[in-house]
Amino acid sequence: MFTKVLVAEDYEIANQGIIKVLNDNIGIAEIEEAKYCDDAYLKFRKAFQDDTPFQLLITDLSFREDHKIQVRTSGIDLIRDVRLIQPDIKVIVYSQEDRPDKINMLFEKYKINGYVCKGQHAIKELIHCVDGVFEGQTVLPPELTEMADNDGFVELDDLDMILLEELAKGFTKKEIRLKLIAENITPNGESSIDKRVSKLFDNFQAKNTTHLVAIVKDMGLL
Repeated sequence: MFTKVLVAEDYEIANQGIIKVLNDNIGIAEIEEAKYCDDAYLKFRKAFQDDTPFQLLITDLSFREDHKIQVRTSGIDLIRDVRLIQPDIKVIVYSQEDRPDKINMLFEKYKINGYVCKGQHAIKELIHCVDGVFEGQTVLPPELTEMADNDGFVELDDLDMILLEELAKGFTKKEIRLKLIAENITPNGESSIDKRVSKLFDNFQAKNTTHLVAIVKDMGLL
């Protein structure tokens, strides 16, 4: 089992609840906590530099603003920067976010290892998630697995993400096509790009490009 865990959670009750579960139910003794992402990052970096790295990061996604200016203001920022230094650290997100599209994005884009939604069954699911991640599994929450075959579930691949990122930068479909060709990314035909963009509009029920970009940014996909 994991022997050293870092918990990033700004609500004291939730923080202590996670620590109690890790201590009492799973038997993890060495646990450090942080209420802000920058503090969590500093603790992580010190442990890594001291050659006593954390094996698991459990983090929320949203954090309250502090009187100090924070470089990392979200769990996504923390995950990204921690993985730049220690790519093999296991990551579990523990959050109230229950939108399947956003949860799926965390697995696809940020390669998290597990996800637990705060709620009635959170303790049981957290125990299951930590056990599974330790065994090398990718632990999906019920909110994601139950929606996987639902017609309303949107799954984005690498090309979809490229299109969204380029549209967000203000590039036209023609300019995006030329960039795909230059970078040897396929499919890059005019018809293929048109169909992909049209599908994105339909999936997110967007009225125009500005609306589409706003939606995916709000969901944390960009």
